[in-house]
Amino acid sequence: MGLLLLLTCSLLSSCSVVHAQRKFTIRSVELFIEPHVNVTRGTNVTVRCRALVSSLDQEPLSREYVIYKDNKNVYTKTSITPEDLLYPLPHARVANTGNYRCGITIEGKRIKSEDKKLTVTGLSKPVLRLNNTEVTEGDEVTAKCEAPGETGSIFFSFYEGSKVITESGVNGNQLEAQLPLSSTGTHTLHCTYVVFIMQDLFKSEESDAVHVTVREFTSTPVLEIYPLSDVYEGDRLNLLCTIRNPLLDSKSGYLYLSQGMTMLTAGVSAVNYTVVAKSHVPAEFECRFEMGRIEKVTTKQIAVTELFSVPKLTISPAEVFQGDNITLTCRSEIYVPGRINNRDLIYSLSSFREGFTKMSPGVFSGRTLPYEFNYTCAAQARGVLKESQILTVLPKVSVSAPEISVLGLPVVGRTFQILCHSAVGSLPISYTLLKNGVPLKPFRVTLPWQKATFPVSISSPQEINSYRCQAKNRNEVEQHSNSLNATVIVPLTKPTLFTHPNLTQTYLYEGNELLLICEVTGSPPVTYQWYRGGRRLTSASNLSSVGYHFQRLSKEDGGSYHCEAGNEASVVRSEALTVEVYTAIWKQALIVGACVLLPAALVLGCVLYFKSKRGAASLCDVIEGRATNGTPASVPSLPADVSNRSSYSIPATV
Repeated sequence: MGLLLLLTCSLLSSCSVVHAQRKFTIRSVELFIEPHVNVTRGTNVTVRCRALVSSLDQEPLSREYVIYKDNKNVYTKTSITPEDLLYPLPHARVANTGNYRCGITIEGKRIKSEDKKLTVTGLSKPVLRLNNTEVTEGDEVTAKCEAPGETGSIFFSFYEGSKVITESGVNGNQLEAQLPLSSTGTHTLHCTYVVFIMQDLFKSEESDAVHVTVREFTSTPVLEIYPLSDVYEGDRLNLLCTIRNPLLDSKSGYLYLSQGMTMLTAGVSAVNYTVVAKSHVPAEFECRFEMGRIEKVTTKQIAVTELFSVPKLTISPAEVFQGDNITLTCRSEIYVPGRINNRDLIYSLSSFREGFTKMSPGVFSGRTLPYEFNYTCAAQARGVLKESQILTVLPKVSVSAPEISVLGLPVVGRTFQILCHSAVGSLPISYTLLKNGVPLKPFRVTLPWQKATFPVSISSPQEINSYRCQAKNRNEVEQHSNSLNATVIVPLTKPTLFTHPNLTQTYLYEGNELLLICEVTGSPPVTYQWYRGGRRLTSASNLSSVGYHFQRLSKEDGGSYHCEAGNEASVVRSEALTVEVYTAIWKQALIVGACVLLPAALVLGCVLYFKSKRGAASLCDVIEGRATNGTPASVPSLPADVSNRSSYSIPATV
């Protein structure tokens, strides 16, 4: 049992020793905000944490990353790969504004980056929704104000015109409220919101100064490289990293030899290494000495001459459509004649080799795909392999048959717009308007939002069908639309006003029936409006679609009348028509009778009165005006036309 315990302790001790012997250094930790620290709302933002770590061991190191926002942990991740840690902020909002920092911890070593502030500007437009747009006086309207896509502490305000009705803050992106509307009529409502970001900082006063003296560490690393000059790709470089003026306690330090960010080897007092020179790999070497918190660094950089240049991949023809035959050419334009020749270079397609045939060194023939694809090629010689930059081929799509339509309302005699648009086709697209097959006007569309519009005018509705349009985005192919088919509005002619019965052939008396008729030609639907003396007539019982009906005329119905007719193209007005209403015939007879009988009754009354008082002679004297001489007076007789009242008439103007 004791032997087993001793063996277990030995194994644990050996494991601890192995773990303690792992050699690595955290060179730096940086935080990047991409694409920029100042962005507008909706931008996809990435917070990138980059830790530069050099390690002598092949076994990957466990890295614990932490992302802080305003000193609060918002994201943690453990990784064993050297790739950057990415913290995405998709469709960033104002609430994402803040100070960001990242930190990394590896086996007890912890380093944090400096703070970087992200500022997001711009808010989405608020949306106001009502439960009802028509309510009874005294009712309340339920309103909801939304801030699409926003988060955080939001303060909403509801307005009627410029007057605030109610306000409230919530921790969300919408608020529902009951809005009292006190008065009748139309009320205009809208809402706004404000997002609060707690970013206030309070700074203390400075402390008393404390002086400290730092003594220089005299031991320095030394880096030697052979050869230092006339180095070409593929040459071997010998590296030696040592410590100069070592102190006694510096034996507890370590030397690290690196190329760029790649650690090559490590040791206590001296380390050496051999590498192959490559032009595309940075020829910057570093000898680093670390002891506790002490770091000393020496770097050297050498120039590596290329054996041959990075190949360039080109396509022919430059403009291609889906399914076209293409030729890809891979070429290194520069090489060192003293070291290699053109026959030593071997070219190959590095991506999507299927469907392509090698025609000659570096030349490949094939057919374009129906979608976007990336192509690369490689050139190789003397053990050096170089790849070209990515060549993105986006085959164009042939234009489809265009659709022809109108913008707005076509009206005869007025200019309107004809629109031509193809649903499919790569830009630029050339459109041409045709009338009866004859080209009229060209229009070139180069932007996705751009529309091909043509201003035209027509003299008759049938002329609209004579227009077509054609589209093309490659010289040899043209597509044609159908003939234009659209509803055309004909403006109204000046209305003619006439009556039934005809006023030129008859007189109108009180009690007669009259119909005013407004006649017009043009595109329906047509609306009519009647006026009397400039005042609009609104009597529902009298109005009809084209006429105004008087069932029984009165003297008050006389006057000047006109009508207005309107359709979608115009509003026209008729000439005025005067309607004169004469007094009813029975009223005229009654007036005549009254005029005849009233004088006769007065005369008879006088005769009877004076006869009863003074006798017939005195009455006659009074009538004749002879009260003094006593001569009898003769009583005048009534006119024959008055006595015959049925044949008497009074002019209509009475």
